[in-house]
Amino acid sequence: MNPFFSKILVDIARKKLKAAAPNAPISKKQLVPLVRNLQIEATHAIKEYFLIFIGVISAGFGLKGFLLPNRFIDGGATGISLLLENITSIQLSFLLILVNLPFLILGAKTFSVKFALKSIVAIAFLGFVVHYVDYPTITNDKLLIAVFGGFFLGLGIGMSMRGGSVIDGTEVLAIYLSRKFSLTVGDVLLLINIIIFSFGAYILSIETALYAILTYLAAAKTVDFVVDGVEEYVGVTIISKEHEALRVMITEKLRRACTIYAGKGGYGEHKSAYDKDIIYTIVTRLELAKLHTEIDKIDNKAFIVMGLVKDLKGGMIKRKPLEKK
Repeated sequence: MNPFFSKILVDIARKKLKAAAPNAPISKKQLVPLVRNLQIEATHAIKEYFLIFIGVISAGFGLKGFLLPNRFIDGGATGISLLLENITSIQLSFLLILVNLPFLILGAKTFSVKFALKSIVAIAFLGFVVHYVDYPTITNDKLLIAVFGGFFLGLGIGMSMRGGSVIDGTEVLAIYLSRKFSLTVGDVLLLINIIIFSFGAYILSIETALYAILTYLAAAKTVDFVVDGVEEYVGVTIISKEHEALRVMITEKLRRACTIYAGKGGYGEHKSAYDKDIIYTIVTRLELAKLHTEIDKIDNKAFIVMGLVKDLKGGMIKRKPLEKK
């Protein structure tokens, strides 16, 4: 690591330890693990914000290079913003922030404040890009506009989600409503977009609304390709010597349920007793970045297996409520 960066992390760690115990001496035993955790958090944060940066640049290209010059619309919060931009004098850069703000407040309650803050940064940056960056108009062919505008917009949404944020808040609303009612996230998104496209047909034209559906399908398929779908849960199996610390982190910090299997190493000819716990938990795609960060803090050599979960029934899938002290 860069010595200057290391010095900054050590100074931050010292300040945290001093704040926790002002009169206690700071030992190397306390300092080293805290600096390591800060290093992991910083590394993951840089990676996540880089993905968000790429996502915003891609989404801006889809909007300004394809959709905006030809008065096309999309689904979701972006589609609402594009519709409002067509019928009002408000600039799209401001509408993107205003339309997404209620969804981000909901996201702070549904997921975490950190998730909402990252999403605000991502959407504000998208507004800046749309307002100030001068993308060239690529084509006037309506079919190409619908397909490739949706592709680059979907790529931007997907990359931002890989970074632990959203630039289209309707996914947050869909996840929230799916937990409240017996609907899938896909069903909720479909209902929202039917309403948006109906308004698009009334305000603009039926032809524009039909092309908007094609744009939405291209964007949705691209998002699926990048992040395997926001509506799908991910089953995570973790094998580590630090299994107890990981169990505590999952149940108390992430407030997720987990299942423990008794396991033993199978490599070699020895027949040892059960010597380790294998942890299995289920999280959403939006929580994966946080889970990886916390696992790396405890054991960066942990063996992790992830698989998409298509269907769930029973058990405790939602986050556990905080216990009152």
